[in-house]
Order: sequence, then C-alpha cells, then structure tokens
Amino acid sequence: MMHDKKNDSLQPLISVRGLQKSFGDLHVLRGVDQDITPGEKVVLLGPSGSGKTTFLRCLNLLEQPTGGSIVFEGEEITDPRCNINKVRQQMGMVFQQFNLFPHLSILKNITLGPTLLKGVGKEEAEERAMQLLRRVGLEEKAKAFPRQLSGGQQQRIAIVRALAMEPKVMLFDEPTSALDPEMVGEVLTVMTDLAKEGMTMVVVTHEIGFARSVADHVIFMDGGYIVEQGTPEAVLDDPQQPRTQDFLRKVLK
Repeated sequence: MMHDKKNDSLQPLISVRGLQKSFGDLHVLRGVDQDITPGEKVVLLGPSGSGKTTFLRCLNLLEQPTGGSIVFEGEEITDPRCNINKVRQQMGMVFQQFNLFPHLSILKNITLGPTLLKGVGKEEAEERAMQLLRRVGLEEKAKAFPRQLSGGQQQRIAIVRALAMEPKVMLFDEPTSALDPEMVGEVLTVMTDLAKEGMTMVVVTHEIGFARSVADHVIFMDGGYIVEQGTPEAVLDDPQQPRTQDFLRKVLK
C-alpha cells in the first residue's frame, strides 16, 4: 500500500528552501521548496526544460544554486564553508550516460571510491563490490571493461558503484532515457529493489509506471516551479492542474 510519507515526525534528510537557479538570463528554478525525509522515494516529472534535472543536480551542488538554501542532515550545504566533497560521499548519483571510467575494469570502477575516498581496505572493498555485483546479477563481469557491456548492464554497474559508497540518498537523473527499450526493465528492477530496501531516492524520470509503483511522493515541475505534488494516486490519477493534465495526456498515450 503506497501512502504519502510526508509527516512531521521525521526530520528531513534534505530540506530545500527558495531554491533558484539561473543560467545567465535563463531562470531555470524560480523558488522551489521541498523536504525529503529518510526512506522517502520522490519522483520528479515534467516536460523537457522544466527544471527537474537542475533541481536534482543542485541537491549535491553539481549545479551551484543562484539563491535559496539546501540543508542535508542538518548542515547547510549551500554555505560556502561546507565541505561539499564530504557531503557528496553520502549522496549517490546515477546519470543518464552511466559515466563509468572506460579504462578501468568493472571491479575497479566500483572499488575506486571506497578505497580512495573512504579509506576502505582493498580486500574489503572488493568483497563488498562482489556482493553488490551478485545482487544485480553481474558478478561474472567483474573483470570486464565498460565497453564490453550493454547499456543496461553499464547502468546497473553505475548504480552499484554509487551504492558501494553506502550513501544516505540516491539521486537518479533519467537513468533509463539513454537505454534501448528492452534494457529499461533490468535497470528499473534494480531501482525498485533498492526502494523496497528503504533507500531514500530522488528520481528524475519519464517512467510513469515506475513512479506509480515506487514513489511515495510525485512532484510535477514546469517552468521552474513545482506545479503539483502529492501521492502517485493524487498526481497521476487525479491531477488538478491543467499543465499536469496536459503533460500526462501526452506521456500516457
């Protein structure tokens, strides 16, 4: 049973207030407020250029906000004194284009972060990497290189690489949009399993079925604003705003 987990008893893991982002004269985010609580699955929907990817990339300061504040675990990460690299270790990021290191084996791709950034021993890091690979059904690919894998396999590895850092939250930026249709399912399955295990997730996607089955909270963005938000049932089945209705009509054809 899916329900909206926006209750006040949980301290937000991420708290966004008045978030703005401009690229020159282009206002991409025009004042966004949002709390994301531990264990919550948030799905961001919206047309191209609506600001959803920029919002996601601001959460770990891959994009530097022009205004507003972001607080992660009680620390204001938009404060210039914040050590953002330390914070980023707690935030796993999965991109559209996998972004694996092409010259490193799959195992090396996964163990690099934990050994380099967290000081985990090589043996322990490799053991954990193999566990994660088993989990996504790719343990036999440990010695392979990214170019030898399909897009769907590379994206599953990218998810595993982020998980190896044991993050508090996973950020997904349209993780299936660069994949051939037959590979989308294998990536969404891994994400769904992750959600069931209680991982906090913020996902930018066009996969309405995934939003319906996995999200606690769906946000529809357009023109740099949050136009509508709520449970999947509320936003997807009974949207109140004309812009949301119009968008869903197009994508649910």
